Amino acid sequence: MKPYPSQARPWVQILFLLVVVFIGARFYLFVSSIEKGVIPDFERPAGVEAFLPIGALVSLKHLLYTGTINRIHPSGLVLFLMIIFTAVFAKKGFCSWVCPVGTLSEYLYKGRTFLFQKHFKMPALPDFLLRALKYVIAGFFVYQIFYRMPIEGIEQFIQSPYNRFADINMLKFFTRMSATTFVVLMSLFVLSILFRHFWCRYLCPYGALLGLVGLLSLGKIHRDPSHCTDCGKCEKKCPGMIPIRQKTIVHSLECSACLTCIESCPEKGALKFTYYAGRSSLPAAIMALGFILFFSSGITLAIVSDTWQNEIPTQAYVNYAVSMNRKLNSIDRMDGMDPEKMQKMILMMKRLQEQKAGMQDSQQEKGD
Repeated sequence: MKPYPSQARPWVQILFLLVVVFIGARFYLFVSSIEKGVIPDFERPAGVEAFLPIGALVSLKHLLYTGTINRIHPSGLVLFLMIIFTAVFAKKGFCSWVCPVGTLSEYLYKGRTFLFQKHFKMPALPDFLLRALKYVIAGFFVYQIFYRMPIEGIEQFIQSPYNRFADINMLKFFTRMSATTFVVLMSLFVLSILFRHFWCRYLCPYGALLGLVGLLSLGKIHRDPSHCTDCGKCEKKCPGMIPIRQKTIVHSLECSACLTCIESCPEKGALKFTYYAGRSSLPAAIMALGFILFFSSGITLAIVSDTWQNEIPTQAYVNYAVSMNRKLNSIDRMDGMDPEKMQKMILMMKRLQEQKAGMQDSQQEKGD
């Protein structure tokens, strides 16, 4: 008999989730302060840039062309490269061990038992087509950035207000949620309860990139047919729904190195996650420690080498946030205005513009 399944992965998931919640709360307080025109007495948390993947891709192209890390969102690029690099050693392990969206998606699905016991499974053809969707999304952004955008356009994008303050815009996407955004998020919430890892399996472009890089992973799941009893427990528990019993080495794009198949297997030695055939399986505790040390040391190195915090002055954040807040409040007031009053205001503005244009024409005629 095998030992009781390791609790290493859930603890690592909780740890990284708490870190992300702390960063999010800290950034919210930062933005709340600067919106009032007050410079906060703490630094903007640079880790928030992990949620700016498009900016990271643009920064990556800039790095490849210039050999330098741009100073607008450097930590976004640092984290992006670190996340991609994990796939060389642990396939899509970032998704199952670190990513907060992956953690929430996993536990939403597990929580379905409070509502119903039925297991919903996507039919084979829709499952295949939907899985392709995340690669289409990832491919679209890679193509647009690496093939369509010239280096001049890259420089302009990096220095644009949209990119410089993309973190604030991202926060506003959630704190000032539109009806459409709310419906989409609630739909994803419900689908994540019904279907295992719906976002991760079908829509996440980050997961698509990790899956492709993970094909080169040194670590893989190995199955020993001489120990396997073909009970199927591994496939039943596998979140990637991989047909493990048909393989001796799992190369699947969907493998996230979560080690669930190994821990659910009743036969010792039948399944292993290893870097070399014939070696013993990597313990879950070592995998957990590896992710913690890798990200903590990588971030520490970025801080020491001054490639973590951006160079945007806090006062620039204050000016942008105050201006943006005024515009949003103005829009809110317009939304709450009586339609008849709105129409009168539009007509008044048109008349003022016509009068101004008429005055300019008359001045020009006098000048002639």
